[in-house]
Amino acid sequence: MPLSARRKPARRLPPEVLTTDEVNALIAAIHGSTIAAVRNRALIAFLYRTGLRIAEALSVYPKDIDAHRSAVRVLRGKGGRARTVGIDSGGVAMLQPWIERRQQIQLGDRHPLFCTCWGTHLTTAYVRRLLPKLAARAGITKRVHAHGLRHTHASELREEGIDIGIISKQLGHADISTTASYLDHIAPWAVVNRISARSWGL
Repeated sequence: MPLSARRKPARRLPPEVLTTDEVNALIAAIHGSTIAAVRNRALIAFLYRTGLRIAEALSVYPKDIDAHRSAVRVLRGKGGRARTVGIDSGGVAMLQPWIERRQQIQLGDRHPLFCTCWGTHLTTAYVRRLLPKLAARAGITKRVHAHGLRHTHASELREEGIDIGIISKQLGHADISTTASYLDHIAPWAVVNRISARSWGL
């Protein structure tokens, strides 16, 4: 095909940030107490409360979790960069049922934190297929995609007034300008709220 005839890449739709209720509904849409159900509830909570990329989360091992310090080591970040991120106590608590189930089925430290019942790696494709299915089951009309929980995490940090430098380190951005651009796309509420508060003396 000649260069002039190449199709333009499809335009990406803007990300849609979930509310806390929507995330809770997403987790609640995972029914039952099977190994996969317990694991997937923990995985979604982990993605939501750390903001990790899917591939980063699936590369975490049990030894990378420091529950006492509420920290997660990311040894296989984007571009080969390692970092340590935070996770709140609620996020740690959501991991506990899966950690206990892992022990029951004799999965050890040499297996990824989020893995199959045989100890093999989950794939990013599996997570990408899972999220839209759960969203449909939960009645969520927004686009729920693989990066959506990361967007939601970043948006909440901004709304809570967290310094952009900290957000940048949590997200694993190499340059803080990347974080600024990222936040402007997913959390434009500073602009929206400021303009909507203007008065018109009619």
